[in-house]
Amino acid sequence: MRAERGLWIFTLRREPPPFIHPHGPRARPPPPPGPAFAPLPSPPRPPIRPAGERRGSPRPGSPRSAAQGAGGRGRREDGGGGRRWLYRHVQQEIMKLSLDVAVAYLRRKLLFTENGVDLQVCTSKNPTCCTKKMEELYQTAAKQDIQQLLQTSSATLKFLISRNAAAFQETFETLIRLAENYTSTLFCNAYRNMAAEATTRVQEFFTDVGLFIFGTDISTEEFVNRFFDTLFPVVYNHVINPGLTDISLEYAECLRMARRDIRPFGNVPKKAIGQMGRSLLPSRTFLQALNLGIEVINTTDHLHFSKDCSRALLRMQYCPHCQGLTLSKPCMGYCLNVIRGCLANMAEVDLHWRGYIQSLEELSSAMSGTYDIEHVLLNFHSLVNDALLQAHINGPELSEQVNKVCGPPVRKPTQSPGCSFDQNKDNQGLEMFSRDSEETLSSRRKEFISHLRLYRAFYGGLADQLCGNELAAADGLPCWNGEDFVRRYFCEEMHI
Repeated sequence: MRAERGLWIFTLRREPPPFIHPHGPRARPPPPPGPAFAPLPSPPRPPIRPAGERRGSPRPGSPRSAAQGAGGRGRREDGGGGRRWLYRHVQQEIMKLSLDVAVAYLRRKLLFTENGVDLQVCTSKNPTCCTKKMEELYQTAAKQDIQQLLQTSSATLKFLISRNAAAFQETFETLIRLAENYTSTLFCNAYRNMAAEATTRVQEFFTDVGLFIFGTDISTEEFVNRFFDTLFPVVYNHVINPGLTDISLEYAECLRMARRDIRPFGNVPKKAIGQMGRSLLPSRTFLQALNLGIEVINTTDHLHFSKDCSRALLRMQYCPHCQGLTLSKPCMGYCLNVIRGCLANMAEVDLHWRGYIQSLEELSSAMSGTYDIEHVLLNFHSLVNDALLQAHINGPELSEQVNKVCGPPVRKPTQSPGCSFDQNKDNQGLEMFSRDSEETLSSRRKEFISHLRLYRAFYGGLADQLCGNELAAADGLPCWNGEDFVRRYFCEEMHI
């Protein structure tokens, strides 16, 4: 390649032009093949002529002079003139070539093989630049692309559920803690002499409440009865039959075992069991349902594609690359057929997903009203207060019943400490939560359900979402139909 008078001169050396020897039919051996594009050899410089010699006149003794003397045949057979004519001819032909033709030539001659005979999926009647190894890499990339799109499409839904699951759990924890503080404040205000012992029982009770809400396999009836069983010895020691010192551990154990027969708190424990069961169970199920929804999304985000699906994805997404169509997109109908075939199992998921959202709506409704968890937990202290008042009123009768079952009280030479509970701090927190509770739990629950309804048909319309937003070409644009670049797509539905 060289520049002559501002032009770049190329020649194709795969089929070199014939060479005419200036002295007869003898032919030089053809030059060895060179690269596809090689620079022409520089033409010989013309000799420097003496001053006054006319351009074009032959010098004495030159071959051209001898040729002219033989009748003028030398001019036609002159080697230098033939080469100059060849250079001009090649230069004119090269100038006629457009850039598109040159690019097409390079791509076909240097990059493409004939028909990709070793390919399994991306076979074509047109030349291809893919090898079997490239096809395998493309197949892996096609599956990874679809999984990435699945994760992207479900990211908003997953965030909606996971964010609300964390928010509801945090709200329940705050609610339990404040209900515990409120009940402990009752003992410090009204029954200060037994507040320290009672507060320990209160903490144990609300620990069981939290364990139940967050999934531990325990019974509400069991931990409510356990609370009143352990509370009865404390109430007997300080309310029913108070003394200078506390009752012994053995006597306290006897009272605990006899509480359900003596019934010092009347129907209050039974009422508390009913309220706790009806309020805590929907909240527990609601949290479990949110976590289940996250698991469903994680599972569908990492689908295992069948062999036929993988081949179909490869043909749809990357086979056009083998023909140089790197910017092409599949036709909408073609894309829907492939993706629906790969997501055929989503039809079953869609049915259960609709039922899942409906169940959450029903749970949300069950968590409202009289048995709302906020109402039940924050008013548990009222039930405890009713139980203590009833035990105080029926004190003499209860003492007789206790003496019949456990005998006269046996006391130890120590006395329980008084209340050490920080009432001001916890009352401030409770008041703040009481003002905002409707906004932080009930309203948030309703808002969450209203947003979740928008995803009722998420899995049923997933193929349309993927093709419409990411994969397929827009209507009216040329697109890939699995075989070629076309204007419109006509094909029957695929079953993968």
